Amino acid sequence: MLDLGADMGALVVYTDASLHGTEIELGPSGRDARRHKQVHVRASGTGRLYAAVFDRVPAGRHTLSLDGAPHELGVEVEAGCVTELDWRAEARAHGNQTRRREQ
Repeated sequence: MLDLGADMGALVVYTDASLHGTEIELGPSGRDARRHKQVHVRASGTGRLYAAVFDRVPAGRHTLSLDGAPHELGVEVEAGCVTELDWRAEARAHGNQTRRREQ
């Protein structure tokens, strides 16, 4: 269960298996405050997924960092919604796939 609200959303970042156990950082764009989540394997109806799940994310633009270096700028998280970012190698090569789901 994800904690969402009037000014909070969530972000799910799907990755390749190669990032399993790696920490991804998320912070408001243009600010130093960051939090991190580890990539874990998760069961799905179609097999296994690798993802980092950030809940209680303030609505607005955020930056993802890996190993201290920014990699994805301007990820938009909406209040009351789950934003999903496909950060797997194939998706990165073709432009990341981002979508939102109302909760």
